[in-house]
Amino acid sequence: MNESPGPLRKTSPRRTSLAAILAAGSLGLAACGTGVGQENRTADGERSLVETLTAATLGGSDTTSIGTADVAQKTARPDAPAMLMVESVRVAAHDGFDRVVFDLVGDGAPGWFVDYTTAPTQQGSGNPVEVQGSVALNVNIDGTTYPFELGRQDPHMGTVAGEGNVTEVVSVGTFEGRSQFVIGMKEKLPYSVEVLHDPHRLVIDVRHRQ
Repeated sequence: MNESPGPLRKTSPRRTSLAAILAAGSLGLAACGTGVGQENRTADGERSLVETLTAATLGGSDTTSIGTADVAQKTARPDAPAMLMVESVRVAAHDGFDRVVFDLVGDGAPGWFVDYTTAPTQQGSGNPVEVQGSVALNVNIDGTTYPFELGRQDPHMGTVAGEGNVTEVVSVGTFEGRSQFVIGMKEKLPYSVEVLHDPHRLVIDVRHRQ
């Protein structure tokens, strides 16, 4: 499975539960230190447990995957109204899993519709899109809008290089409140989808074969 697969014709995005955050965050809390983004503090000035564990699980030195992983379709409704955009996409290989992070800006919480496909197409047009790999995750992030509506420049992400089992991530565009991305994969493996805040991120972890 280490060979680079040929191109795939691709088809054109649940909120993190406290239990999931606690289970994942407790494994990496001691190692990750100060945390990420804006802090939520209690009346006594202490960081909330959820914020602390969120920081731990997504810190720069994180080696712990989050969420419940399987190969099934995953979907969640966005907060209404949500006005978000994907500002950047990051891919990293870790011990036991690969992570794709969609960095979001704006207001509200996103929804998503994510599923595996061997024939991804662009939403709206139905045009096929080329992506490297034998299978792909079709990622649709709901509650999104166009950059100009948020007073921001179009980031023009295009194609982001992959790592590990992820070959690449292709930005397909935004249409009627949904931004679409296709993640090329060398093989079909269990994955999880989680949303985290401060800052907003949609995180997909793809587990390695055991």
